[in-house]
Amino acid sequence: MPGLFDPFSLKNVTLRNRIVTSPMCQYSAQDGVANEWHSAHLAGLARGGAGLVVIEATGVSPEGRITPACLGLWNDAQAEALAPIVAEMRKAGAVAGIQIGHAGRKASANLPWEGDDHIAVGDPRGWETIAPSAVAQGGGLWRVPRSMTLAEIERVRGDFVAAAERARDIGMQWLKLHFAHGYLAQSFLSRHANKRDDAYGGSFENRARFLIETLVAVRKVWPEDRPLSARLGVIEYDGQDEETLAEAIELVKRLKAEGLDFIDVSLGFSTNEAKIPWGPAFLAPVAERVRRESGLPASTSWYISQPEQADALVREGKVDLVTLGRPLLADPHWPYAAAKALGIEDAAWKTLPAPYAHWLSRYRAV
Repeated sequence: MPGLFDPFSLKNVTLRNRIVTSPMCQYSAQDGVANEWHSAHLAGLARGGAGLVVIEATGVSPEGRITPACLGLWNDAQAEALAPIVAEMRKAGAVAGIQIGHAGRKASANLPWEGDDHIAVGDPRGWETIAPSAVAQGGGLWRVPRSMTLAEIERVRGDFVAAAERARDIGMQWLKLHFAHGYLAQSFLSRHANKRDDAYGGSFENRARFLIETLVAVRKVWPEDRPLSARLGVIEYDGQDEETLAEAIELVKRLKAEGLDFIDVSLGFSTNEAKIPWGPAFLAPVAERVRRESGLPASTSWYISQPEQADALVREGKVDLVTLGRPLLADPHWPYAAAKALGIEDAAWKTLPAPYAHWLSRYRAV
């Protein structure tokens, strides 16, 4: 079996290793436009040695942002600001990816370090939220969203397509659809959030409809030679785990039939009553099952931080790629340290840009 530092190829894209930088929100944009912070942050992660660097959850429309400071890709100015950043990521040897999504009922929130709750009604920074049904997430996310009309469902699906086209045109090599974490697409799939009685609610067939239709629409504009992936919340830990997981696997199979190339296994986060068993690589067995039963290559994240742990997940066939977040914020050169820890000297130097590798390799014994 391959290991963490073996290449991974999908379509016409090859990752230099199997380490993925998670799409971590930076809450640092102005009107959805990337700036110097994003340039330094993303280029630094790419230079750090990960095989794939995925840009944070990026709104497909203004109301689809999580907070007023989230990135967007609903206009050309936003695409133009991202283009040179994508070029720098690729120049550093990383495959450049982006995660596009719509926050649904979790939108119009304050920054995490300013409360991580909904912006007060009347505050000009906020906006009306929309979702499959008029059901609030609860807790600090107390806003009751407006139930989407069929015309709005069609419009948001079109927003995903337009964002995918912009991502394509600025050189993104890997596209990820955000179908997880209680945001809009996950809300359509979730019994907790979706109380509709039309073609988009009720049965599994209906609750899955928005996700499948969106994937089909995006597939038509996304280049066939570039990977199209989705991040899906396959489990809630709400006492209905087997039924939820079985439905999610069936959905992944249907998405695969419509052109999905890769699945990133994550959590639902659709109910505040969930009892999530946080612990080291706790989602790995779930990801392994999704990978095995769907036949799609897969990744997962959450509490994966040790080189030996990450390498074992790949070698044991639980996942094809390992997605890291906080370890790479703490040390963008985690891949270098991991290769050293695993005793893969040649891979260690290959994770570094030449100006770093030259000095570190030349004076390694000092």
